[in-house]
Amino acid sequence: MDNDLHIRRVVHPTERIVTGRLLRFMEGYPREVRVGQPVLLAVLTAAGVVRLLTRVLRSGGGGGGRRFKELKKGPEYLVTPVRLRDTADRLLEVELHGHLPQSALHPGDHVQLTLRPQRDADLPQRIERIVNLTTGQLLTPRTATVWSHLGPPLLLQAALGALLVLGVAACSALT
Repeated sequence: MDNDLHIRRVVHPTERIVTGRLLRFMEGYPREVRVGQPVLLAVLTAAGVVRLLTRVLRSGGGGGGRRFKELKKGPEYLVTPVRLRDTADRLLEVELHGHLPQSALHPGDHVQLTLRPQRDADLPQRIERIVNLTTGQLLTPRTATVWSHLGPPLLLQAALGALLVLGVAACSALT
């Protein structure tokens, strides 16, 4: 057996800021954003008031819209494991959540990463911000959010419904 073989283990960094050379992007996979049921119910209830009012005023069948089950299943975002070698010559793995411009990072670039721990301690830290020291670019990965998943029309209906319910409640409290 050869004792001269040194297999470098991948390490998950514990520091908040890491500087090193980008080695490669691993194969990405989708992960889902959780949608809290209380938030979803509040938004759908408030939006339902406006939908009910518009159906009564139009006196016709309402339009489709997305179902509760579709909205409860949150949006997916891309998770890309990233390998880099830090200044202490350790092989590190972190996760990039979301998307970046395709030409923003290349293997061999000298980068400074700001990391944030994930809820699951077994997962590597996720990249919050990237400073590409080779090109001087500041990069922030963008992921889908619960609010972008629900969409502006539904959120606008929910806001109008909440204002309508509050207005009716205020009027009934004054009389």
